[in-house]
Amino acid sequence: MGKLRLFRARTMNLGPEMGRILGFLAVRKLYFLSFVITFLVLACKGKKVDEIVYGEEPIDLTVEYIRNTNKVLIIDVNPEFGWTVPHSAISQKAYQLLVASSEDQLRNDIGDVWDSGKVSDKQSSNVEYQGTPLIAGQTYYWKVKIWDATDMPSAFSGIQSFRIGKQEKGITSANSLQIDRIRPITLKATDNNSYRIDFGKAAFATLQLKYRAIKKDTLVVRIGEQLVNGMINRDPQGTIRYQEVRLPVNPRENTYILSIQPDKRNTKVGAIALPDSVPVLMPFRYAEIEHATAPIFENDVVQLAYHGYWDDNGSRFQSSDTILDQVWDLCKYSIKATTFAGVYIDGDRERIPYEADAYLNQLSHYSLDREYAMARRTIAYFMEHPTWPTEWQLHVALMFHADYMYTGNTELIERYYEDLKHKTLAELRRADGLISSNNASPEFMVKLGFKDPKAKLKDIVDWPPAQKDTGWKLATPEGERDGFVFTPINTVVNCMYYRNLEIMAEFAGVLDKADDVKFYNDLAKKVKTSINTVLFDATKGIYVDGEGTAHASLHSNMMAMAFHIVPETAKQSVSKFIKSRGMACSVYGSQYLLEALYNAGEGQYALDLMTSTANRSWYNMIRIGSTMTLEAWDMKYKPNSDWNHAWGAVPANMVSRGLWGINPKVPGYDIATIKPQLGSLKETSIIVPTIKGQIKADYILLDNTRKYTIEIPGNMKAEFDVGQYPNAKIMLNGIKTDNGILHLLPGKNTILIRR
Repeated sequence: MGKLRLFRARTMNLGPEMGRILGFLAVRKLYFLSFVITFLVLACKGKKVDEIVYGEEPIDLTVEYIRNTNKVLIIDVNPEFGWTVPHSAISQKAYQLLVASSEDQLRNDIGDVWDSGKVSDKQSSNVEYQGTPLIAGQTYYWKVKIWDATDMPSAFSGIQSFRIGKQEKGITSANSLQIDRIRPITLKATDNNSYRIDFGKAAFATLQLKYRAIKKDTLVVRIGEQLVNGMINRDPQGTIRYQEVRLPVNPRENTYILSIQPDKRNTKVGAIALPDSVPVLMPFRYAEIEHATAPIFENDVVQLAYHGYWDDNGSRFQSSDTILDQVWDLCKYSIKATTFAGVYIDGDRERIPYEADAYLNQLSHYSLDREYAMARRTIAYFMEHPTWPTEWQLHVALMFHADYMYTGNTELIERYYEDLKHKTLAELRRADGLISSNNASPEFMVKLGFKDPKAKLKDIVDWPPAQKDTGWKLATPEGERDGFVFTPINTVVNCMYYRNLEIMAEFAGVLDKADDVKFYNDLAKKVKTSINTVLFDATKGIYVDGEGTAHASLHSNMMAMAFHIVPETAKQSVSKFIKSRGMACSVYGSQYLLEALYNAGEGQYALDLMTSTANRSWYNMIRIGSTMTLEAWDMKYKPNSDWNHAWGAVPANMVSRGLWGINPKVPGYDIATIKPQLGSLKETSIIVPTIKGQIKADYILLDNTRKYTIEIPGNMKAEFDVGQYPNAKIMLNGIKTDNGILHLLPGKNTILIRR
């Protein structure tokens, strides 16, 4: 006989704990009765009872975090496997994983390469291969079954294949590159055999044209990002892209790919080169074709848009604020469109990876799609290719930590732990623990990975600075730094340094390095005390920019709040000062401004900034005509800006991490925290991808009742922070509860707050 599946019944209108317990008991009785009936029926018919399988099988299989392994080479010979536990299982008690040399073997439940047997473990990701050695060039097949919270087995999952490639210096397998074929949203014929084409959004792309030439001829094709008076801007400002290409055509061919010329600026030494199989790409939204003697139709023109592996359904956001929705859509698309290079780059101006850009890109990428390979490969890149700003070095540990929290994987930490110590800049400290980049010696620069010992660190605070020596005519003389006063002991640098020490103490614990745990914890305490003593103006209740200056900027105060340095007694004064400065920072600095506001419980003001229509806003980027986020708020703030800079897409991560407050509490998302600060929104819904599946949340305000519906994936728990509502009636799944933290289990959870 084949396998008989019995699916568990749902239990409704019960508390999360009691409802599930009663449900399990009911299901066990059904399982037993079904087993007896099935056994008796088959026995009467003289049939053999091979196996009875209960419950839904695991789904969303991954190898090395890669979801679609068809075009991928796995470079780790001991890869990690992962899967999603269905809601109905609640949690996983055990698993059995089979790896086979052929699909036929696996269909017969034979793991001739590795059979893990039943492993009593809840781990559903980072399950490392432990079978016979895998051989480069070989294709393997795997599947998995689980035992649920009631210790009942599931069916085996579907089968996924993977191919082993040659080992590389890095440890992260690259995901595949995708090509979207985008048709025009408009194609208009104009006078003189010309056409104007709009693809709706800019993309890193080339253009494909079907054209039926009567004789040899040459078409003139223009592509660009910006329109002026209805035509492509042929002399755009800064790094806004435009190019004219002459395209020879003839009667023997009818399909052409535009030969875009590479840009000297983004193909210099240090820029990321694309594979030979990828044509020259340029970001463009619009196209114009001239001298076309044969007709051109909408289906004849295609924007071939290149980007990294992406699931558009991996995330979603909607709200009662249409501006916020537009901003989030802009930011989500910006992250997707800029993944074409295989690692995170700064945009099309240079196509060079920078640590700060990459960290912001990583936070947004992880918030939008269950995709981790690009960030992990970028982290490894920075260990050998550092860049000069002091704060950029301090972003490397932040990238390591974000990856650790979202994936639970420790391989990068194990591989680079000793080198990462230097990136904290702890070797530049003085007696009170505070650091100065002035103390970086040539020998230390080599430790950081710089090939040229003459390289020097330089504090940057924010970007762009005034740069008066370049002749730029900026909107404000201080650039994006809010008048920051530089001193050797810099508050922004030391706040980031403090966070690095906390991270290293945590990593030392992961690696069981007790002496290092003590060293970094003790040093972090010393640094925090010194920041709050040396760099805090107790009279005004705010942080100054550095030792020896009385000037206080937005940046010094938002960084202290963003990294939880501000003591309780000073939070009100620091918050008040931060709010008094408005958006006196760049699009990069806005990450830490919003982090600071949500940490301070200032969710409404954060919402006001994200929905602002002022000149320094995300909506301004939409208003001026860009479909990707800019490098700066506007061209007047950075005249050589590009229109495709992912570090400008901060709301892509702050809507989920701040507004909705959805974050991993422990590495690998075993426990999620949900702390909404929705401000004046009347309703909103969101889908957030995690390594364990999607968290889905809805909110609606009806009269005096706030209703949250939160769906938690299997094998995860969540802590929902209700906040403080004096005299409110709070219900969780129909059961009255108190203010504070509510514990949510897999499946749907309904929270009502009546005031």
